[in-house]
Amino acid sequence: MADMNRLNDTTVGTLPAAVVRPPYDRRALKNGIVHLGIGAFMRAHMGAATEAAIAAGDLRWGITGVSLRQADTRDALAPQDGLYTLAIRDADAQGQPRQRLQVIGAVRNLLVAPENPQAVLEAIAAPDTRIVSLTVTEKGYCHDPATGALRLDHPDIVHDLAHPQVPRSAIGMLVLGLQLRHAQGHGPLTLMSLDNLPANGRVLRAAVLRFAEEIDSALRTWIERQCRFPCSMVDRIVPKTTDGDRAMVSAALGCVDAWPVLGEPFFDWAIEDEFAADRPDWTLGGARFVPDAEPFERLKLRMVNGTHSSLAYLGAMAGWQTVDEAIAQPALHTHIEALMRDEIEPTLPALPGLDLAAYRHNLLARYANPALAHRTQQIAMDGSQKLPQRLLGTLRDRLARPLPVPRMALGLAAWMHYLRGVDELGQAYGIDDPHATQLTALYQQSLGQGVSPHTVQAMLAYAPVFGDLAGHAALTAALLPLLQSLQAHGVAATLEAVNRGELTA
Repeated sequence: MADMNRLNDTTVGTLPAAVVRPPYDRRALKNGIVHLGIGAFMRAHMGAATEAAIAAGDLRWGITGVSLRQADTRDALAPQDGLYTLAIRDADAQGQPRQRLQVIGAVRNLLVAPENPQAVLEAIAAPDTRIVSLTVTEKGYCHDPATGALRLDHPDIVHDLAHPQVPRSAIGMLVLGLQLRHAQGHGPLTLMSLDNLPANGRVLRAAVLRFAEEIDSALRTWIERQCRFPCSMVDRIVPKTTDGDRAMVSAALGCVDAWPVLGEPFFDWAIEDEFAADRPDWTLGGARFVPDAEPFERLKLRMVNGTHSSLAYLGAMAGWQTVDEAIAQPALHTHIEALMRDEIEPTLPALPGLDLAAYRHNLLARYANPALAHRTQQIAMDGSQKLPQRLLGTLRDRLARPLPVPRMALGLAAWMHYLRGVDELGQAYGIDDPHATQLTALYQQSLGQGVSPHTVQAMLAYAPVFGDLAGHAALTAALLPLLQSLQAHGVAATLEAVNRGELTA
């Protein structure tokens, strides 16, 4: 690879014929979208859908990508003029991995917020900007996952209110960019979350308005009345790019792509059609505009994200390193399928035209895709932020009826068990979570002489995650035998026992 040319505007025309490349003049693109958090998911999802809209002839939607913490994406893509390759991977009829390559040209500008936060504010305020979108993960909203409220005591929010010239948080950048935009007399924007949060647009709106109220009540009123915050549901599995992926993609291109992204063929995006100043025709890339995204959000958060997290914690603890390896274990496959069918699906709203059995079957096939090698440890990150959205909503619904929750509780017990930091093969790993210090200390302290009701009660009392579930007797009773079994017998034996109908409270 060291002797190969770099992917860029000059070399893109020399790529093999099988590689799809931008069919338009990138020099004519206007930057209509500012995206905060230009990571792999955005580039494999919204980037691809925006590319389809641009390729159809609407050149208003070039993307300014903003990295909020590190310069690695900018450093990789700037020498490539923002170009990158999307590798769609699956397996053929014989189970052999295959890929389809497309070079995406929608990203025209790259910024690193800590290096030049003013440039980010100016991009939000720019007259051509119509949409500011975000993929900053659940923790990027600086909110309390249990209540959804902006945390005014969050260190980044405290900093941004005290130092508005150099904001750190996505919320601070949005509000201060809108303040600059309003001062310059430019029109309102659409602010759109692509993160896995229930009612993500409303969560974003509440955080933005709360921050704005702290700095200027007139600004808050303008945002509230003029800007739009559509909710959306996004779905595509996008594993982390490895050095091997870079080498494979670069070899296929005949030139170096320092940061390609991978994705599965499946693509879904449901967006509320509520925009302040026009929008791309993302339907050309597979999206759908809907009057209400909530039923689609609930379907995806509970069926996809909820089972993904359950699978990841069980798999990581058992030493199953990738999703396809984990779902190939018969006991885990049985458990995940039953989790969807018996405990999650009864909590879902009706979606006309949706065949839940087919959806479930398709999702299991997506997990079994051998070409993605999606690591369970990657999915296991930020559990304190993810579980309130992915598992606890379903648990609350079933506990309120009341209905049994053995399989939902197993996912939660697996997360608690994961906090010990060592898998069943004796391999240590770090807990990548904003509450890691508090949670690991709490779990270790609560163990005492072994897993007891006190262990479970102490964990459920951790309000930033569990909120009103603290002291819940039925949930404590469901979790206790599962956590005891995981500790004493391991993942495989616990799965077998759950599948046999044992370990119920």
